[in-house]
Amino acid sequence: MSEVIETTVPSREQIDRLQSEMVKMPQVELQTEHYFVPGMYCRRVFRPAGTLIVGKIHKQPHFFLCASGEIIAWTEKGMRKLQAGDVVECKPGTKRVTLATQDSVGITIHKTEETDLDKIERSEEHTSELQSHLNLVCRLLL
Repeated sequence: MSEVIETTVPSREQIDRLQSEMVKMPQVELQTEHYFVPGMYCRRVFRPAGTLIVGKIHKQPHFFLCASGEIIAWTEKGMRKLQAGDVVECKPGTKRVTLATQDSVGITIHKTEETDLDKIERSEEHTSELQSHLNLVCRLLL
């Protein structure tokens, strides 16, 4: 079970400020695998320790799980330490910040019949002016 380590929830304005600073930093591309079965899409992302991600605003509910390692996730329930096996239910309209404190694997599971990745990105997620269609991903030195 994930551990809540801070109950203060960052505001959208705070996340947007972090995002606007991360835009100025070098971005990294993460090793990503995609899986499809009828009605579902699964994305598996390897996150080296120190990887900070500001995600998109999702339109649809989905699941995020920590498959290995340790990930700190700022959620609508506060800051949570996720370890292998922990699952977060992601509600529409939420925007998250995650930090891999160890080499980790994060997985998202989405309900969709679509198998074209560009179409999935356009249909499933809102984007902001700062993001285009990509997550912001930076490596920090831990």
